[in-house]
Amino acid sequence: MCGRYYIDEETEKEIRKLVGDADRTLGVMAAGDVRPSQSAAVIRGEHRHLAAGQMIWGFPRLDGKGLLINARAETAMEKRSFQASMRYRRCVIPARGFYEWNSQKEKYTFEYPSSPVIFMAGCYNMFEGQNRFVILTTGANASVAPVHSRMPLVLDRTELEDWVLNDAAAEVMLHKAPGMLEVRAEYEQLRFF
Repeated sequence: MCGRYYIDEETEKEIRKLVGDADRTLGVMAAGDVRPSQSAAVIRGEHRHLAAGQMIWGFPRLDGKGLLINARAETAMEKRSFQASMRYRRCVIPARGFYEWNSQKEKYTFEYPSSPVIFMAGCYNMFEGQNRFVILTTGANASVAPVHSRMPLVLDRTELEDWVLNDAAAEVMLHKAPGMLEVRAEYEQLRFF
């Protein structure tokens, strides 16, 4: 599961490198945490190229109670809530890193050690005139598994265009294992015995 992530100045710089400085639809990004129901920068396809813009995190639930913020990569192509979005509206959510909490409610931060940005796979749809996205999750790799059983489907920078623009490649990526991440605890628990 991914219920919160964060961005910084490097995130915006990386987005602008990917989509070109001419893309002014991105707007000014404020560094900090991004929570469900908030607007955030997302990379999507536009005329067979990558483009960036702001979208709201979370699909409204069919019962009207809350938001769907994640979709399981293993079943997203089959679920009615995500099927059309997965086929026609895939996107990438850039972040500096994301947070997970363990069963004791301890907070952990995950980042790529070799890159200033993590690229999370997602899809989007329009609800009441607003583009909204969800983040795809997959089974946790060895770096996340001690904290949580799920993690975002993290893409390599070289996979972004294929994820957004190439249907066959995207379907294969749904089953990929994300690379290892660096983990930090908010604090270290001391043990006296």
